[in-house]
Amino acid sequence: MRLFFRREVAITAVAAAMVLVQTSAQSPTNTNPDQSRTKSEAGQAKKPSGKVLFERSLDGSGKTVSTTGAEAKAGAKTADAPVATDEERLATAVTGLDLDVRLISEAQQIAVRGLVTVRNAGNVPLKRIPLQISSSLKWERIRAAGRDSTYSVATLNSDSDHTAQLHEAAVELVEPLAPGATMQMDVLYSGKIEATARRLISVGTPEDSAAHSDWDVIGAGFTGLRGFGNVVWYPVSSIPVILGDGARLFDEIGRQKQRAEGSQFRLKLTVEFPHGQPPTLAAVNGHPLKLDVADTKAVAADVAGVATGDTGETKLSFESPSLFVATEAAHAGSHMTVYASAENEVAAKSWLAAGRSVSPMIERWLGEQALTELTVIDLPDPDDAPWESGPLLAIPVRDGTSDQLEPVLSHAMTHAWMSEQPYWLNEGAANFMGTIWDDRQHRREHALATLEDGRGALALVEPPSPGEAQGQPLAKATSPVYYRTKAAWVLWMLREMVGDDALSAGLRASNAAGARGEADAGRAFENALVSAAKGRDIKWLFADWIDADHGLPDLSVGKVFPNAVQAGNWLVSLTISNAGYAAAEVPVTVRSATNVTTERVLVPAHGSVTPRLVVQGKPTEVQVNDGTVPETQATVHVMHLDDTADAKPVNPEP
Repeated sequence: MRLFFRREVAITAVAAAMVLVQTSAQSPTNTNPDQSRTKSEAGQAKKPSGKVLFERSLDGSGKTVSTTGAEAKAGAKTADAPVATDEERLATAVTGLDLDVRLISEAQQIAVRGLVTVRNAGNVPLKRIPLQISSSLKWERIRAAGRDSTYSVATLNSDSDHTAQLHEAAVELVEPLAPGATMQMDVLYSGKIEATARRLISVGTPEDSAAHSDWDVIGAGFTGLRGFGNVVWYPVSSIPVILGDGARLFDEIGRQKQRAEGSQFRLKLTVEFPHGQPPTLAAVNGHPLKLDVADTKAVAADVAGVATGDTGETKLSFESPSLFVATEAAHAGSHMTVYASAENEVAAKSWLAAGRSVSPMIERWLGEQALTELTVIDLPDPDDAPWESGPLLAIPVRDGTSDQLEPVLSHAMTHAWMSEQPYWLNEGAANFMGTIWDDRQHRREHALATLEDGRGALALVEPPSPGEAQGQPLAKATSPVYYRTKAAWVLWMLREMVGDDALSAGLRASNAAGARGEADAGRAFENALVSAAKGRDIKWLFADWIDADHGLPDLSVGKVFPNAVQAGNWLVSLTISNAGYAAAEVPVTVRSATNVTTERVLVPAHGSVTPRLVVQGKPTEVQVNDGTVPETQATVHVMHLDDTADAKPVNPEP
């Protein structure tokens, strides 16, 4: 890799050269970088005025150089084993991040000065604060209460980072942090982030597949840092977890998101890029960041350009903090912008065309005005695994048919309309709209098959009874199988019960409440839906499926009794039982050779109902549920009626 500082120059790396003058952690100041100079010039340089507490530079190869011996002064110690306990990690809640991030893209370097707010979420005073970053990064200095802290650094095995390890600093406090109290810590760290699939390869994943999944990297053309669960580029306090240990890794990812939701967040970004290769996009937490770019033609070709941006004060949604920087060309479309490389310009036009096809449907459901727009970033390798964060989709932008691209964009573009809160509605609506597009294209069976694909995983994690486990109410869900899969089912159930117009009114009301910053946009969704449903009782669905987790219904159908009545009409009665703890309203359909009758029937939890349906002509088949309500074992029950009027159950594959 060609280095863009060829002379023996030292580049200061933490937040604009990171020469720190003594200051309170409550009110940090940013310092200007020293002028780069050769070794001979550095030997004659005038010493800066004031007391330099800490200075750290990167040499031409990107290695860290301590120029003042500050690491020893800062009290850092290397520990053979982690000294922090899980109790301390659980009690340490990171509730605020103010990060000054500098990327040296061609050297793949990141350097950060951060003001980290932590709260004691435990019940006893904390004498020690554990903070973790990727093992590819190095703690440089930590200050608390305006003074340097003593801390030990240990390597912690955890698959929450693509290196499979974290560097944990256990910071000793002069005064214990009382339960419920908060404090701010001023931290410095830096390092090189390269793509690595170490954690996946260690559990037997083929090397090629692993590399296409763990693609996080800093580079001159593309930087993608997806956050906790992929690469821990910002300070966290987490429980160490490994892949293969059940769902613990994914549970910890969800716990981190839930704890950080609503936290204060700010990122000031500086990107040093090779001359003539300015970034066209920076995105933080799924949202584009305005960049000011300085790359004059007057300077030498080996001098880097600089791009800067500032998010300002924001709050985290239920997403891991992420950072993307790209140099791809922007292609604007309807409610979306696609950033793609020159060789994929034709493919980008196909995506824009698919977006134009999808937009009218989403506008009819969610309103003409989107809250933001979708950002699509072309991943460098055509086999890289897609990833999304709210209205940002990182995916290989390759040419495809409308049938391939439109379902993807009907999901992804929904995020541009949906409020970030409540999160289950944001994610559930995106999954829902993806299947609605298929339904709209007269592919209802394909839409229901997509839902069914996730039912097995949902049934597996749902508690068999509320007494055995609490499960995850949608309003507080931390696992994707709930806030994506189950949420989409719930929206389908509501659609079948109250119709498209009523459900649309509820979704629009939730978005409007979220845009106004209301704390409970989910309640606005319920109230609008109840009003639009015109007297239909849907309170039970919110009680059993959203506000609490009562598991899934477990339906069974007893013997069917068809009886001829008059004028060619038949009365069909059947018993439907529910062994589950969640009520369900399902469609019951009776078919004859010439006619079909369908009624919706509410089956209470741990109860039975005996509906009676009239059909013209001798009945031949009875069906309970059509795939729109998830069950523990199946979503469709079909009974064939033979000439003797006996019912024969046809058990679909679970």
